[in-house]
Parts: sequence; structure tokens; C-alpha cells
Amino acid sequence: MRILGAQWRPKTGDTATNLKAMTGLVAKEKPDLALFPEMWLTGYTLRDRVIELAEPADGPSVEAVSKAARRARTTVVFGFPEKARGHRGAIYNAAAVCTPDGEVGVFRKWFLPNFGPYEEKLFFHKGHGIPVFETPFGTLGLQICYDLFFPELAKVACLKGADLVANISSSPVTARSLFQQIIHARAVENAVFFAYVNRVGTDLGLVFAGGSALVGPRGDTVAELPLIKQGLIDAEVELGDTDLARPFRPTLRDSRPEVFEEAAHLLRGSPKR
Repeated sequence: MRILGAQWRPKTGDTATNLKAMTGLVAKEKPDLALFPEMWLTGYTLRDRVIELAEPADGPSVEAVSKAARRARTTVVFGFPEKARGHRGAIYNAAAVCTPDGEVGVFRKWFLPNFGPYEEKLFFHKGHGIPVFETPFGTLGLQICYDLFFPELAKVACLKGADLVANISSSPVTARSLFQQIIHARAVENAVFFAYVNRVGTDLGLVFAGGSALVGPRGDTVAELPLIKQGLIDAEVELGDTDLARPFRPTLRDSRPEVFEEAAHLLRGSPKR
């Protein structure tokens, strides 16, 4: 399968321009999978403007991308602020998944950073559920930026059958070394392809790092982009390589539910004896 990852800079607050760039790339390149960064549709640093720019998953922007995905026979993943239907006032930092058959799915960011320059808990609701998405190339697992630091998300996606896990991100240069190490760990510990697509540019004092990468199930770097500069991952992979890697590192088979049960008790403040 052919994967494209757009390490680009969105125009903050300009949905039309960002949408045009995305659908234009999909129409021109027609990859199997196209990945765009966290909050690509609107840009990341919206603050209160997120209320006016958020759209539902069946809104006009997602529908436009879905149409482009159908025409190009491409699965497209992009970040956007989702205005949840049926939940008055709820907005999620979300990723839309538009498949060639017209299906649209949504992943909602679980872990919202609220430290340093980040204030996501002021503007977004926490996501719940770890869906995986069926596509023509296989099963896709998703996460968004800070979700990377919680290995249980990738583990659950892989236990649900993910052949590839993608993280779309808006992370700064100050955290680059951490992200670089962890994306390889997530690939190795689950024997899975892991794609990391991060934006570039500067907004409200944040300098976004780029450094997007595609890592194979044994931790090998399939493709990598430099820091700061715009670029495009364009790589061919054989997802069947996971079937070769997993017998040599059978971490999914050897995972034990007792570990997760004890962790749950500890997090709830009632340690299991």
C-alpha cells in the first residue's frame, strides 16, 4: 500500500484554504492512505474560536473530504474540531476517517494536555472508546498527539486487529526527542506499522516540529522527514510484514489482563491485593 503523510502548515482559522490543500493532494496523488495532522482543518491554536469553527462529523467539510476520498479511491485521515451531535456544547479534538466506500468514522482524542502552553481541557471534551477502522488495505488504529504517551491505546487497537496505527500530531520542537523515541517503541511493542504525521509552522509562540516518520513492525525507519520544514512522506509498505514480525515478538499473544486490572484498581485509588 502507498501512504502519504502531509507535514504541512495549516492556515489558522481558514477552513476553506486547508480543505482545498487536502482535497487537492488526494485528487492528484490518489494514495491508499493520506494522513494530515491534528486539527488540520482549522489549525491548532484557535482558543475561543474553536466554538465557531467546530463542525459535526456529517458537516460540509467532512462531506467534501469524503467525496474526494471516494473519487480517488483513497482513505483520508485528518484532524478537526468536532461539534458533537446530541451533546450540547461538546467539542472534541477529533480525527475523521473517510474511506473510498463513503464510510466516515471518527476518533476522539483521549488525553488532553493541560500543562505548559497547552490548554486543551478548557476547550475540548475527553474522548472515549478506541475504535478501529476497516479500510481496503486493512484495519487502521488511530490516536492524536499526546495519546502517544499512553501505550494502552495502541495496545488495544492492535488487540482489535489494527495492521497500522497512525498518530496525527501538532507537537512542538521542545518535545521532539520524546516523540521520536516513543513512535519506535509503539511499533516494536505491538509489532505493527506506526505512522506519525506532525505539522510545522509557528502559532502563538509554539514552534511545531515536523519530524514525521513511518516505522516498521521491527522498529525500522521506513521513511522520515526533517524538522521544521514542510514535506511529504511518500512510502510503499507491505502490511503483511506484521505477520512475519509477530512470531518473533509475540507481545499481543503474551499480554495479560491482570496487569490492566491492577492498573485500573490503582488509578481508581483502590489497589488490588
